[in-house]
Amino acid sequence: SKLIEQLTDYDLVLTTYGTMRRDITQFKDIQFDYAVLDEAQMIKNSGSQVAKASRLIQARHRIALSGTPVENHLGDLWSIFEFLNPGMLGRSSVFKAYTNDIEDKNARVLLGNALRPFILRRTKEQVANELPEKVEQTLYCDMGKEQSNLYDELRQHYRDSILGMVESKGMGKTKIHVLEALLRLRQAACHPALLDRGRALDASAKMDVLIPHLEELIEEGHKALVFSQFTSMLSIVQEHLDQKNIVYEYLDGQTRDRKERVDRFQTDKDCGVFLISLKAGGLGLNLTAADYVFILDPWWNPAVETQAIDRAHRVGQTKRVFAYKLICRNTVEEKITELQQQKRELADAILEENQSVLKNLSSDDLELLLS
Repeated sequence: SKLIEQLTDYDLVLTTYGTMRRDITQFKDIQFDYAVLDEAQMIKNSGSQVAKASRLIQARHRIALSGTPVENHLGDLWSIFEFLNPGMLGRSSVFKAYTNDIEDKNARVLLGNALRPFILRRTKEQVANELPEKVEQTLYCDMGKEQSNLYDELRQHYRDSILGMVESKGMGKTKIHVLEALLRLRQAACHPALLDRGRALDASAKMDVLIPHLEELIEEGHKALVFSQFTSMLSIVQEHLDQKNIVYEYLDGQTRDRKERVDRFQTDKDCGVFLISLKAGGLGLNLTAADYVFILDPWWNPAVETQAIDRAHRVGQTKRVFAYKLICRNTVEEKITELQQQKRELADAILEENQSVLKNLSSDDLELLLS
């Protein structure tokens, strides 16, 4: 609080989004020459307190830096532009109505032309062309009989209950049930213990693929990052690594000593694996000691997976990076990767990936996911 009174005496003020949000009543009275938002996707939700606070900052010039300016849908971009050039894209409801049909090529071209003068876009290839190659590959896992039976049982249950519900009530009113069904099927594909249908050390398709790979890589002196959206899945991996006496580090949203964990992984040659939750570790980490990345469960938005892989593939990396996505055959995971491809095809239309898949999920798509 003492510092805030003296801020005008300084040339440069660095702060976090959380502090800015809490102290905006004082910040808003200071006239800055420049306001720069790093990782500007932090204000992607225009209704959030942090986005509202950012728009109250007074600055003669405004800059937003982001690797993923559009994470879920074009509303993310509206929120960033409302900070940069207030009012330029009109009211959010009008903008939303206009850009709802992202398949409309004319709307895409018009929007792209309108935004382009305000965007300097540089790809990683242009910025860091000395970076070694990144190789991405899908590792297909075949479920054993028990896991396969569990998955089929769940799939049939949800086909019977959800598809009829969607037909009678419509997708809008059953979205929460659809989300639950897809979550449970994804968990069944990852490990039965996530559904309390077995113990952590029981066999599962993904553990049968992941652990031998990690053992081999560590023996050869490599380091690996392992990402999952489920912290419970990371706990299962921990038990398997403990059993094999493999040294590892761990980071999720509850981790407070992030820097110490990162430093240990980067410098300790005996620590060969870093387990990271996708949400906690998808941004802001520099883990160039790793040259292998494993993504245990796919999600709709390929941008999120790219961010995770890029924890290792960034400036300072001297080795080729290998990234593996683990997908169980004949499951919803295979279907998710098909839907991801549709998002990639839209990728450069405006900027990056557009449209939340769930928002536009049709009953035909749902039938495909549950088939």
